[in-house]
Amino acid sequence: MRRFRSRPHTVIAGALVAACLIQLPGLAYAQEADGPVSAPETPELLDAVSDDPETAPDVSGQAKPLPLDDLRKFTEVFSRIKAAYVEEIDDQTLLENAIKGMLNGLDPHSAYLGTDAFEKLEESTTGEFGGLGIEVGMEDGFIKVIAPIDDTPAAKAGVQAGDLIIKLDDEPVKGMSLEEAVSLMRGKPGSSLTLTILRDGQSAPLEIEVERDIIKVTSTKSRLIENGYGYVRLTQFQSETGPEFVDAIERLTKENEGRLDGLIIDLRNNPGGILQAAVAAADALLDEGLIVYTEGRIQSSRLRFNAEPGDITNGTPIVVLINGGSASASEILAGALQDHGRAVLMGTDTFGKGSVQTVIPLDNTHAIKMTTARYYTPNGRSIQAKGIKPDIEVKPATLTERDGSPFFSEADLSGHLQNGDADQKMSPQQPQTDDAEEPGDQSDRDFQLRSALNLLKGLQILEKTASGGS
Repeated sequence: MRRFRSRPHTVIAGALVAACLIQLPGLAYAQEADGPVSAPETPELLDAVSDDPETAPDVSGQAKPLPLDDLRKFTEVFSRIKAAYVEEIDDQTLLENAIKGMLNGLDPHSAYLGTDAFEKLEESTTGEFGGLGIEVGMEDGFIKVIAPIDDTPAAKAGVQAGDLIIKLDDEPVKGMSLEEAVSLMRGKPGSSLTLTILRDGQSAPLEIEVERDIIKVTSTKSRLIENGYGYVRLTQFQSETGPEFVDAIERLTKENEGRLDGLIIDLRNNPGGILQAAVAAADALLDEGLIVYTEGRIQSSRLRFNAEPGDITNGTPIVVLINGGSASASEILAGALQDHGRAVLMGTDTFGKGSVQTVIPLDNTHAIKMTTARYYTPNGRSIQAKGIKPDIEVKPATLTERDGSPFFSEADLSGHLQNGDADQKMSPQQPQTDDAEEPGDQSDRDFQLRSALNLLKGLQILEKTASGGS
């Protein structure tokens, strides 16, 4: 194998790619997805994981000889397969399978990327994909839905985070590799795929037909929920998400004609993406301090990201919504804001993906994706397999509105005293209305979002009371 830095032929080559991968590790857009990260440490990192004895550092502290008995065992197995397997198989296929086995046996995120997988990874840097619109991983031999992407065929068809896919059309997924399953989920836009799904709370498998489409992911969405209260939804972290996030807050501030009274950042079912995008979003809200750092065995995988002065919201109270579909880069942003006391986290525990992957091209069409570090929140918390816990746990719920008008009041009593303020009289037959709760308002249908809004309103009341306002 030659040194990796001698092959700057592709978008991915010469770049440390998406330190926090979008999911684990397959992506059923259907594909694996990440974006490039420009980092000055990249050439050294690639050298460090090369097999060139002149350039590779001794990460173990002492060179160890290769285990000859195990090498003999490998060659013995290789020879027996060549000689006795029911079908003839070529050396290249056997060696590629051996490489896949080495990487797959490390952790769920390390993998060998063949020609198709490598091409899909490069395609994903554009934010446009072909497939269903779901992030997936492996669990007990089945495909697990990490999160459906907003406004994609899978989301519209009713696929939910936590679903276990057991069949793709008539093909059982048990025994398939994640790459094979993802390949089946991809296809020509307009064609359909039937997913057979096991879902908690359902006694029988569900069959959901999804029509494939070109998936164009909009990473940032925003709107004013009410006067003074902004809402920003981050669906995933792409290369432009940082600037888009800043633009969204500036637009909300302009629309509100002044500083926001409160901001809700929705990271639910956001599977992550590019590390620098999450860092940029955190930096926009923090005046100073550490945002995230990574620790690995080689020096070049030990990175630190710090905030620069300036909070674009001028101290606006923030609530961040999280759930089990919030992973990787989402956890970086949530953890940084929580550790700095900059936001209240509300919802349920996050997914818990706290590892860093590096994509290392082997040639123009093949690469390996290998876990090289763990990342930590500013207070030194490792998120790996643990996740971020919300400050206030709020589980999803279905809201049912009840008639809020009074059944019987003082004003209905014969001979009751008048209020004394003629301007504030109200007929008993005229119920009070709340302009914020118009029919179809998203905050009415979303219990977690309404809870976040109510918390911000409460903080605003306390702030006015403390300052002597009315």
